[in-house]
Amino acid sequence: MSISYGAYAGKVLKIDLTSQTVSDYPVGDEDLKLFLGGKILAARILNDFIKGPLDPLGEENVMVVSSGPLNATGCPSSSRFNVSAVSPLTGLLTSSNCGGSFGCTLKRAGIDALVITGKSPYWVYIDIDADGVKFKDAESLRGKGTSETQEAIGGKGSKLVIGPAGEHLVRYACAVSDERAAGRGGIGAVMGSKNLKAVVVTGRKNPAVYDAEKLRKIKAKWTKRLKSHPLTGEQLPRLGTAALIASMQQKRLLATKNFTDGRFSGYASISGEELAEKFLVRNKGCISCPIRCARVVEVDGKPVKGPEVEIMGLMGANILNDDLGQIIKWNYEMDELGMDTISASGTIAFAMELNEKGMWDSGLEFGKTDNISDVLKEIAFRSSERGDKLAQGSRKLSEEFGGEDFCIQVKGMELSAYEPRGAVGQGLGYSVANRGGCHLNAGYEVVVEGLGLTINPYTVHGKAEIAVMFQNLMEAVSAGGNCLFTTYAFFPFFLFKRPNSMLSKTVNKALPYLGGPLHVINKYPHLAHIHLTSMLPHTKALSAATGMKITMGDLMRIGARGFNLERTINARLGISAKDDKLPKRLTDCEQVPGDPRTKVPQAKLKKNFYFARGWDSDGMVKPKTAKYYSIDALDDIGARPVSGAEHVVVK
Repeated sequence: MSISYGAYAGKVLKIDLTSQTVSDYPVGDEDLKLFLGGKILAARILNDFIKGPLDPLGEENVMVVSSGPLNATGCPSSSRFNVSAVSPLTGLLTSSNCGGSFGCTLKRAGIDALVITGKSPYWVYIDIDADGVKFKDAESLRGKGTSETQEAIGGKGSKLVIGPAGEHLVRYACAVSDERAAGRGGIGAVMGSKNLKAVVVTGRKNPAVYDAEKLRKIKAKWTKRLKSHPLTGEQLPRLGTAALIASMQQKRLLATKNFTDGRFSGYASISGEELAEKFLVRNKGCISCPIRCARVVEVDGKPVKGPEVEIMGLMGANILNDDLGQIIKWNYEMDELGMDTISASGTIAFAMELNEKGMWDSGLEFGKTDNISDVLKEIAFRSSERGDKLAQGSRKLSEEFGGEDFCIQVKGMELSAYEPRGAVGQGLGYSVANRGGCHLNAGYEVVVEGLGLTINPYTVHGKAEIAVMFQNLMEAVSAGGNCLFTTYAFFPFFLFKRPNSMLSKTVNKALPYLGGPLHVINKYPHLAHIHLTSMLPHTKALSAATGMKITMGDLMRIGARGFNLERTINARLGISAKDDKLPKRLTDCEQVPGDPRTKVPQAKLKKNFYFARGWDSDGMVKPKTAKYYSIDALDDIGARPVSGAEHVVVK
């Protein structure tokens, strides 16, 4: 199929590891118009393969590595790419977003996406350059960490690699590009199950855009706004994501002792301010990013990527540890071993509580930190009975030892560091997110429930409608190739510069009661035929880059299409309303004793969400909803042949 839009390379490669053959996978204009790129285009492709339950670690699982149209265009914070597959952790579709250089280089190599199938008979890495696709022996790379693997491969290409955790099929193993991780859902284990140690790509040609001059002007204004916004121009550059720790503490959002509380007495010692004052070497940013929120710290005298808010909370307050130096060290070790810091941390905290309650003697205790590094290695290499069990994730532990009510996961995926009893909209998002307990796929509603705006965190009013709108926008922005931090600038300056002004207070007071208008916009996004260029430049940038006419409503509709398609795929994998639930600790137990508001009213919120989404009472996408988003008859939109034109394979 030919591609007439700008900003796309126009090629998707299907790589069969079993036969070591490569062919075109047809993707045409209609696919790009409806599904854009990134995780949404990946869902469109995987829809062709996933027809029912499958073994995520089996040969039949398919992995899609996909770029977005804004990759390699120089737009602000546009280096993000996506890796999707059926997750070994949840058994459902997972999509893992990653920074680093890989997505831009893939586009510069003339490729929009890779569809990786089968299983190699021996350990390999895929090497893609102008000469074609090569399958290279990777036996010598086995056992190496993620940075050592990238160094050993060498060359100027961009790399996506796994560490020992992926090789040993740790269910939450990640893949790493440069220092950035495709972290959630066990993508590293999928690669390991295919005997795939790495993918390397070399490319130097930027894609042609539809209107280069217009895009240049948009980029300049967009960059200026990001640099001048209180969040993206001040808070994130100054303190990184760790800036949130203090606010989380104040708002009872900081997960503490396996989510038994929302406040930690030692929070100041694990805060962004502490990191900046005592450990920060310098700031760092991804390609074309003006925000530069990444932290560079030192471990044993070596400059390495610093920790984000998630591990600072989960390996800090959530295990009762106030030693930030240790957290920095563990963060580096997990990156090198190639495992998701959120799921690893949550699994360890759950094991600590099992031990405390006498349900499993794991040797892990709250506040005890001298054995954590050893435990991380045991997990990655599955070198002990304890490590082998922890490598399965917290849900598997609860199935063996009990503790389901305080096993802090949704659909098998451990929650991030935001305690949802202090922000019930975030709790709703966790419970209905397609990939499990993910704060971003949830819609990140906590940003208006205390970490940015200060709407009532306990009311159910408007929370479902806000969640749907945020999910739709974030899904589409991610599919375009942008970092989700670029959406922070959607909020007007005055809400942060003058939070106590009458106008700010009015906005915070009124927002939950705008559920009706938001429902109409969510249900009929085509009505939002507008550009909010100063607040959401993504629409104008995508239009200038691709030549598509994309308004605010179009962007929301693309995001909703992706969210509903993922739900449809997950339904084939066995998902239903019964799985959209939080553990009872968060729904039945008050965070603040005597205050009934401080538990998540899950039943009411979920009912509202299903109505807002156009799903039935069992959580299934209604036929009329599927039809509105053009996912009811996908086989009619460019049916996929089993194989396409073969490409050069150099062995």
